[in-house]
Parts: sequence; structure tokens; C-alpha cells
Amino acid sequence: MASAKPVFTRETFQFFRQLSHNNRKAWMDANRERYRSAIVQPLRRLLEEVSPAVLALDSRFDTSGRTGSNFSRINRDIRFAKDKTPYRTQMYLKFSVPAPGEQESGQLYVGLSADTVTTGFRIYSGSKRKDSLLAQVGQPRVQAQPQWVAKQKKRLGRRYESYWYTMEKGEWTKHSGWPVAAEDWNKILGWIVRHKLGHAAATRASFPRDVTKVFRELYPLLQYTSLPE
Repeated sequence: MASAKPVFTRETFQFFRQLSHNNRKAWMDANRERYRSAIVQPLRRLLEEVSPAVLALDSRFDTSGRTGSNFSRINRDIRFAKDKTPYRTQMYLKFSVPAPGEQESGQLYVGLSADTVTTGFRIYSGSKRKDSLLAQVGQPRVQAQPQWVAKQKKRLGRRYESYWYTMEKGEWTKHSGWPVAAEDWNKILGWIVRHKLGHAAATRASFPRDVTKVFRELYPLLQYTSLPE
């Protein structure tokens, strides 16, 4: 699974670092080719190398390579943002099983920024929690088997960071740890379990293999919380 040469290089993280200090359209226009060679092309290569292992987990995973489905957008919607910078200083490669309508499904992902590299699992409820897979699939299962999250914590807790979100007084509130109490699932809006890596790990030839190991370990979380079958 390891590549003959690394997927990512120091240039990937230098680009994000410089973008954070020059977050404006003129700079991006002047560095568009750097963006393609340091960010877009390596992410597409990682998609190609990881996809066979992802499809082995579940053949329904979307590996089409489309922006939105597999790749996050670097352009920001600044209409309602306090920070009016036009570009995000991180990018994600993500895999999910398509869900009916506009429901958000759980994701296996890799995230890159100037400061961090993360890979893991995440699920969010989206704008209408009651209609989400998190509420319709994950919540009933966890509440029927309240020991399930505790078992995942025992299996994964030493290697992975876990945190989750609720809405408190109109604000998203982060809770560190594992949502082990059944009542937590009455209001949970998002859950993330991730492994944090240094830049050195991402610039090794073995990085795709490392990512697939994480995906294999965390796929049961996605399956349990968002796949009806």
C-alpha cells in the first residue's frame, strides 16, 4: 500500500502557512499553479491510493473524486462569516456512503492544514437534527445499547482523540471525551474521533497505508451511527 514516493511534501504545508498570511484573491490568483501542484494533485493521488481499501470496507463508498463528495472546497462562503477571508487554510479528503435526500452521513477523512494533519471519523446532524442519520440511526442504536460507546472507548481510546458537540444557549459547545451516557445522544449534534499526526508522518511514503489502518479501525463507528443496514 505504501507509495514509491511520498504523496505530500513540505510544500503542501508551506502553501497553507503562506495562504494564512496572504488570504486574498490576488495572492491566490498568483499562486494558483502552486495550489494545484501542492494541494489538489496530492489529494487526488491520495484518493486513488486509498480508494481500493475504502471500497473493500463498503462498496457503497463514494470515490468519484468530486469536490463536495470527496474534496472540501478551499473557497469560503463569506456572506455570514465574521472573518471575511476568502479561502480556507485547510483541506479535507473525505469518504461517505451516499444517503437519501440531503441527509449527512458519517465520514472517514484526512485533514491537512499548516499546523496539523488529522485522520479519523466524523458525523454531524446537519441543519435539521431530527431528520438526520445521527438522530434516526445512531441515537436509537446507542440508546438501545448504551454500553456500545464505552466499548469503543476501551478499544480506541488510547490511540484516538474523541470529542462531541451540543447546542448550549444558542452556541455550539464542544465536549471533550466520549459520549458514553445514553442521554447525551438526545442532543448530540456532531461526534469526531481522530488521530493527530505531525507533518513528518504525512510526508512519508507509508502515509496512505497509515490512513487505511485508521479507516479500518474507525469504520465500525461510521457503520453503527449512520448506515441503516
